[in-house]
Amino acid sequence: MKAIRIHAYGGPEALIYDEVPIPVPGPGEARIKIAAVGVNYIDIYHRSGLYQSTLPFTPGMEGAGAIDALGSEESGFHTGDRVAYAMVKGAYAEYAIVPIDKLVALPEDVDFRLGAALALQGLTAHYLTHSTYPLKKGDTLLLHAAGGATGLLVAQIAKRLGATIYGTVSTAEKAQLAKESGVDEVIMYTQVDFEPEVKRLTGGRGVDVVYDSVGQATFDKSLACLRPRGYMVLFGQSSGPVPPVSLSILGPKSLYVTRPMLGDYIKDRAELSWRAKDLFSWVADGSLKVRIGAEFPLAQAPEAHRQLHDRERIGKLLLIP
Repeated sequence: MKAIRIHAYGGPEALIYDEVPIPVPGPGEARIKIAAVGVNYIDIYHRSGLYQSTLPFTPGMEGAGAIDALGSEESGFHTGDRVAYAMVKGAYAEYAIVPIDKLVALPEDVDFRLGAALALQGLTAHYLTHSTYPLKKGDTLLLHAAGGATGLLVAQIAKRLGATIYGTVSTAEKAQLAKESGVDEVIMYTQVDFEPEVKRLTGGRGVDVVYDSVGQATFDKSLACLRPRGYMVLFGQSSGPVPPVSLSILGPKSLYVTRPMLGDYIKDRAELSWRAKDLFSWVADGSLKVRIGAEFPLAQAPEAHRQLHDRERIGKLLLIP
């Protein structure tokens, strides 16, 4: 089968289109014939070596397709079932081995492309808004990268929960999409310093929570945007990792900081099912819309990475084996 493998850390050129043996599922595993793969920033972290793995390896943390083979008879799934999954490495391939307890069944009205586009970032948006800092009506939040694939999902879910959303974006096109997704006040950070703007919009109070996937470039000012006892939720680092900080900077306002990871919010099968069920039901009733920005053949994974890093597309990027 064909697969993308990384033999040495580096830029997009490190993604090599290889021929590898078709894997065999073991007990508790399923082999998925991959129909669509989601491209995410965590894939760039794996490729660059920021998050290290044993070389060589196949990247990709989410996918959707049909079960091709099962390693266990009693699994609750059957050959041919349509499924999606997240947080299992190896999706940049024609076939992938996935633990059965990481699979979710795709409803008939959710196709493979939508399943792959929704898995990792949809589950992330759900845990951020329902578990890391459970939003409630009247809460205020600052959402960085509000026009990105994850940001658009977070905004829609936060609006369902009754929150007021201040979102940062880089372009007029992203500003329009953010508005359509429920962002109440869009801040063009390329034109306006977001810290004084958030303070102005909140009458100096600050927001209840910041959802920040940018990291280094926004962290310090994000802390300054919080109300006393506010929550800083750092769930990504697209601009680079945040340097070590002294906990004393939290003291003046008794702030909370957390660095959540999706894997810790879907370890329990019941929790995974809850999040997936919510997401699929919102897609079915039209209240959650997923924007697919571009699709690439698997062999063009380097170009997909380049466009993701350079923010050339709006919406989710997919690879199609």
